[in-house]
Amino acid sequence: MSDALADLASGERRPLARLLTRIENGDPTLRPLLPGLFAAGRGGHLVGITGPPGSGKSTLVNALIGEWRRRDRRVGVLAVDPSSPYTRGAILGDRIRMMDHAADRDVFMRSMAARGELGGLAAATWIAAAALDAAGYDPVVVETVGAGQSEVEIARLAETTVVVEVPEMGDEVQAIKAGLLEVADVIVVNKGDRPGADRAARQLRAMLSTAGGRVARKPPPILLTTATTGDGVAALADAVDAHRSLARHPIAARDRAAHQLRRALAALVAQRAEADTVWEEMLDAVARRSMDPLTASAQLLDRVPRTVDYSTSESASTDARDR
Repeated sequence: MSDALADLASGERRPLARLLTRIENGDPTLRPLLPGLFAAGRGGHLVGITGPPGSGKSTLVNALIGEWRRRDRRVGVLAVDPSSPYTRGAILGDRIRMMDHAADRDVFMRSMAARGELGGLAAATWIAAAALDAAGYDPVVVETVGAGQSEVEIARLAETTVVVEVPEMGDEVQAIKAGLLEVADVIVVNKGDRPGADRAARQLRAMLSTAGGRVARKPPPILLTTATTGDGVAALADAVDAHRSLARHPIAARDRAAHQLRRALAALVAQRAEADTVWEEMLDAVARRSMDPLTASAQLLDRVPRTVDYSTSESASTDARDR
């Protein structure tokens, strides 16, 4: 384990790539490594880039990488691609728009398949981001699947969430409906060279000026960018960096930790419930409607052991996989 972390800290790309593959595949033998992995974090700024499909997120990330490299920053990127609901496959094509930096040893890009997860992220994204942090990348950028009105999972993971909109985002009602705007720390109207870009920015400012809750306390900055030319990208990088200190507030950090803990807990409980001998019986009962899902879940939860021997569960799952 110490050798694996040392390889990660050395800056070598191959050990990091292999580790990310194991993380994506849910390798249970990694669990003993996780405490050291998270403890080895160097405080990299975790930046989420999200927005609707076609808003130019990948091109904007490419431009941001260039700006941060000019500032002598090592940049890590996790680009999440949607998976087919039938084949579970993914094109993993976001890196095509980031080829400007393919030969840069201080830029690490990794595409990840969402694998059916909702919210625009893959299940292993937060652990993969921790690995990039431990490897010395700062910032660590997570680009989500093209997100709709309510896919706001990225805001629970990232320290700074950048929401990308475009001039053709629709009327004011559509903008108000978009839950993404409520979680934005920075809002970008990309493709600013198109007609209506200034108008879209004004509409967003007017809408946020009358909003309540978190937005009313501190409205996010609204910036215009043209990723293909680089216009406005330096100002965006400045805004992201300026938000860094706010993101490190103990309350914000605790909220993110609570969400990560709930997700990890839910995954562990589900894994152990599915391994229970009565799982198939409960599944059939719910399918026949002779039992409702909540009652079945409660009964399964009562059967989950109060203490978990992770080393035993890992070896058992490994043995089962080998068989």
